[in-house]
Order: sequence, then C-alpha cells, then structure tokens
Amino acid sequence: MQDIKHRPWEKYHQELMKWEIPKGSFYAILEETVENFGNKTAVTFTGENITYQVLKRRVDKLAGGWKKRNFKKGERIGLMVGNHPSYIISYYAALALGLIVVQINPAYTKRELFKILTDSQVSYIVADAVSLKTVNEMEKIYTFKGIFVAQKTQEASDSVLSIEEVIQEEAVLESPVSIDVKRDVAVIQYTGGTTGEVKGAMLTHQNIITNVLQSYAMYKERATPGKEIVLAATPLYHVYAMTSAMNLGIYMGANILLIEKFRIDEVMKLIKEHQPTFFPGVPQMYNAFINYPDAEMYGLDCLKVCSSGSAPLPIEVHRRFEAITGTKILEGYGMSETSPTTHRTPINGEVKVGSIGIPVPETDCRIIDQDQYEMGTNSVGELLIKGPQVMTGYRNNQVTTEQALQNGWLHTGDLAMMDEDGYFYIVGRKKEMIIMGGFNIYPQEVESVLYEHPDVKESAVVGLPDREKGEIAKAYVVPKEGYSIDVEELTGFCYKNLTPYKVPKEFEVMEKLPRNTVGKLLKRKLVDQEKKNGKE
Repeated sequence: MQDIKHRPWEKYHQELMKWEIPKGSFYAILEETVENFGNKTAVTFTGENITYQVLKRRVDKLAGGWKKRNFKKGERIGLMVGNHPSYIISYYAALALGLIVVQINPAYTKRELFKILTDSQVSYIVADAVSLKTVNEMEKIYTFKGIFVAQKTQEASDSVLSIEEVIQEEAVLESPVSIDVKRDVAVIQYTGGTTGEVKGAMLTHQNIITNVLQSYAMYKERATPGKEIVLAATPLYHVYAMTSAMNLGIYMGANILLIEKFRIDEVMKLIKEHQPTFFPGVPQMYNAFINYPDAEMYGLDCLKVCSSGSAPLPIEVHRRFEAITGTKILEGYGMSETSPTTHRTPINGEVKVGSIGIPVPETDCRIIDQDQYEMGTNSVGELLIKGPQVMTGYRNNQVTTEQALQNGWLHTGDLAMMDEDGYFYIVGRKKEMIIMGGFNIYPQEVESVLYEHPDVKESAVVGLPDREKGEIAKAYVVPKEGYSIDVEELTGFCYKNLTPYKVPKEFEVMEKLPRNTVGKLLKRKLVDQEKKNGKE
C-alpha cells in the first residue's frame, strides 16, 4: 500500500489532550466521578433526579445480587432495554463483574433476536415492557440462565425479578473483578451495515474508554466537568449514544437528561425547562428542531455543543439550525466497529459545513483506490481507519473479520475525500454508489440538493437496475407538513443544481422513509420494495 504521509490533521492533535492507556474498566471511571461529583445529579428521568452516589450504590447492589447468583466473568448479558435508568445501572453492574454486554434493540422481532442470541450465546437478559413479550416467546426455543426486567410489569412472571428487586436484596459488591482492558471484551455491538447481515463487533474496555477520552479531547474547551447537562434522546443501546451520551456524560460528571423516546413536543418542553448544554443527535432530530413551529421560543441556544452522527447531515439542515440557535453542529463519523467515533469537527478549529471533520486523537486514516494505493487530496476512494478504538473483530466470523481488518487497517466500505486541511468528507457507500453509463453518481450529493428545495422535508436516493444504462438514480422524497411536491418542478430544480446525469430519472413521493429506531435511513428496504415490484 503506497504511503503518501500527508497528515495535515496532526497539527490539531498536538493541541489536544494526551492520555495514558486506561488501566481500569469503566467501573473505575464511575468510581472516580463519584469521588469528584458524588452529590451532583447523574441522571434525570421523568422528573426523578439520581445523584452519582445513589447511582453507584444501585450499581454495586445489582452487581452484588448478580454475583450472588453466580454470574461469571466473560458470560454474555443482553440488555434489551430502552432509555431508562435501569439500562445505565445494568450496564455498569455488568462491566463491574466482567460480563460482556450485548446491546439489543427492544423492538427486535423474535427472528431478529434469535440471530443475536445464538451468535453471542447470551446467558442472561434484561428486558423492558416493550421487549419482554418477545423474550418470553424466545424461551420456547432458547435457554436463558436468567431473565430480569427493567421494571415489573403484568407480563413478567413471579419468577422474573426486576432490577429494583435485586437491588433491594442489599447484596453489595465488595470489589469489581480484575479486567485486562486491552483484551477483555466489554460490549458486543451488532450491526447490519448496508447488507442486512448480522455481525457482532467485539469492543474491548480499552476501545470504549479510549473513544470517550478521544471525544472529550475534541470538546474539552467548552466542557466544564460537573456542570454540563447532556440531552440523551438517542437510544443508549446504540453505540453512538452509549459513548457520546451515557459514557461521556458520566466521565464528565454531567447530568444526563434521559429521554425515553424522542417526541419533538416533549423534547422541546424539556429543553426549555432544563437548558441542556450537550446534545449528541442524529440528522432526523435536527430536522425536527428546525421544522418545529416557533422553534426560536424554546431556548435552543442553550445547546453549546451539538454533535451529529449515525447518518450524513444535510447541509441545509445544518445551516437552518445554526440560524435558529447560533450553534454550529459538529458533524462527525463513526461505526459500530470503532466504538464509534473516528472523526469529529474540532471545537477549536474551522467548521466546514458538509465535512465530518478531522480524525480524533491517535487515529490515522487513509483513502485508497481500487488497487490499494493511497490517494492524495480531493480524490474519492475508500476510507481506511487505524486507532485504539477499532474493534478486535466480529464474533464467530473470522472470514468477515479478515476482510474488514487488513494489516491493522479497518476497511470501512465508505467512499470519502480529504481536503488540503485534513478535513474529510463522506461521499457515500461503496455499495450505494450508482454507476450510470460509466458516470459515478453519489446519492448523498443528490440528497443534499433535494433537501435545499423548500417543499422537501426528507430525501433518499438509490440506484435501480437499467438495461440500457446499467443503473439509474431514483429519488424518494417526503414533503414538509402542509406542503405538496410537484415532481415536474422538483425535477427542474435538480437540473438547475446538478449535472444532468446526476438528476434522478424517477421520483416517488412518500409519507415517510424507512428508518431504524436511531433514525438511520434503511435504504435497503427501498431497494427491496422495488425488487418486489419487479424492478430487478
């Protein structure tokens, strides 16, 4: 692999915090935060405030109760829980015992859950009111050593204990188990990527802790430990919120304003009441903010550090949010395989709208062509990443691991470009790039133009097979509330802003786009629907 050694982002890294490899688990970080900010509020949830001292006490008692039940280091425990304090308590109790947390979406079906359980060989599971029914059905075909619930519900049998019931047993953990931070896996984060294939990224304690330190280094000039309020609206079982909301929040001694589900009316009221300062959000949430009636009246300018992840942020959404709040969104990039953050716009550097920023400290990147040669600036190729936050591999999948990790570099499958200042731009997925008559079309570029149209709320562009041209671009658009979309007029708008071959050849107006619970667009569902309609 040819090495160009063009690393202009290193000048930013020299200005950022350096750290030693962490020697303890995340439980040790919780201990340190309690020492410094024990009386501060750790979590606010539905009007209840939990201090750091109380949070740790609950963690210790839950861990003690699980240890009494003979939970062993290295066993897998599934957390199939939405945003609730029990999630945080279970997560840290599990890590204190050296258990491996398997993060599971509570909305998963029986079929989806079975794939994860059998791959990870989960021994124990914590369910919530949403997921308990699925877990109960799973008992017929899968054997758990133990089932627990975040809160007691009518669906829970007498033999199923709630987290609170275990805590009330008062079996306090005397000391956490010994952890090898470099080797011991802390979390298995499942990802379907763009293919739908289930893969469990194994993240060590060092992977996750280091990524929190890397994230803090990018924000520290505006962060005051013990004083910040983190608006946690994205699901904690997703790797982005796990690091950027929960773990970073606890590392900073912040008050985590935990929201069960992102409902824009409720969120706007909470922002006005609590004045949060940090917000790790996703594009769909920022889009909801800018389209909310009289958004300027809710004090959104309290959000002094706003980050965006999980999906590309449309440029127009960024511009309108900044106009309303005066705050720039620090766009970034990451993957389940990287704990997740690898890039972030530096808070003390230039904000380039449309860029994912620079690599976070101690992270190296390359952009390569199809022959594995490193490319220079302003050239599009596959993004490769190397850093201490990169996973050890996929569980039970050596072939896929070897394809993803080559010579110490993670092959992301994303197409990117780097400018002269070391700022990166994601152009699209390798597998999503549309080739029409020999011309490359990057869906993200077309989607950005569609977002600029005053009647368009959301957009998605995919490639469809075409006998003459190989592929054509089709655009799916969602109108803003109270508006309708004139496809002919929208086509003309695209011709004014795009080279003709990039203009979608087909448009479809939809009420909503398919997304997962984090708000990430599921383009493969659009493609699958086209196949069902005979467009193969």
